[in-house]
Amino acid sequence: MKSRHFLQAVDHDRIVAAIAAAEKQTSGEIRVYVSKRKRKEVLAYARRRFTKLKMHRLPHRNGVLIFLAPLTHRFAVVGDTEIHTKCGDDFWKEVIAVMEPLLKQGQFTEGIVQAVEKVGAILAKHFPPKAGDQHNLPDSVIEE
Repeated sequence: MKSRHFLQAVDHDRIVAAIAAAEKQTSGEIRVYVSKRKRKEVLAYARRRFTKLKMHRLPHRNGVLIFLAPLTHRFAVVGDTEIHTKCGDDFWKEVIAVMEPLLKQGQFTEGIVQAVEKVGAILAKHFPPKAGDQHNLPDSVIEE
């Protein structure tokens, strides 16, 4: 699927609302990134984007990036060190298991929203909001 068709098929407002709702329950940050280029090594590229977006600079090291590359029909979910320490590899596999069948069925918005909700729930469990926490990263869907 061409990235422009993917982007047209995605309800940005619903995804942004899901991110905002999830982040109200946690000190963590969730971002969604859609690449308009062919990306075969999506996990490696997602990790580089995570750093370029400065998500590794969050005070609690609890940011999560949901990365999609529609031109290659691939995606990845990357979390910072503290969330990974608390959740381990099995959690990331669970998020992928939620997203993958929905994306394959063309339910792009639903796949992303369910992933955001699952990530938000685990962030809320391990990183509840604290007084003074601020969400400084935008909730928008990043398209590059």
